[in-house]
Amino acid sequence: MLELAILGFLAEGPLPGHELRRKVSQLIGYTRPVSDGSLYPAINRLARAGLLVRQADPRAGAARFVLSLTEAGHTDMLERLRTPADHEITDFTRFFALLAFLSKLPDVSEQHAVLRRRLAFLEEPAGFFYDGGRPLRAEEVDDPYRRGVLLTARAVSRAERAWLREVLGEEPLENDPAPGEADEPTARTTTGDAA
Repeated sequence: MLELAILGFLAEGPLPGHELRRKVSQLIGYTRPVSDGSLYPAINRLARAGLLVRQADPRAGAARFVLSLTEAGHTDMLERLRTPADHEITDFTRFFALLAFLSKLPDVSEQHAVLRRRLAFLEEPAGFFYDGGRPLRAEEVDDPYRRGVLLTARAVSRAERAWLREVLGEEPLENDPAPGEADEPTARTTTGDAA
């Protein structure tokens, strides 16, 4: 996720390290803080792999660098977007980072293939709380806080699935089942693989 964010932002143009850190932190830092101890080793790995280059910033002196994406870095970023790992589809924060750069894929059918994977994941039965092997619906949970988890997940999942169908040009489903809904099995939520 961190490497994709670095490559994605550099695909938009060269950036000094502190500006790249700010952009990455704004994208993913609200759920997973981005420290210098994680960002700069990731930058160094990408530089060693030839995916980005670091050059002295002539405006700021030799101590500051500007980072730029190489052709190999652009190719690598496109491949990461085209064929994300399963955990990048199922974990909301990782998917959010992927989604932020998905428009960089020039082929809309490839963009849609990624979105269809996410939609298929969201439509698989799952839940947070179970009675034996059966996921519980919000209406079956007495604890108000657990019910809150299920009701919130229901709303978020329904909204994301509706948006995905809209982008994919699919008709919305009537009575779209959502997590914790009565008479429907729970579905996966946008917070990750709850099962």
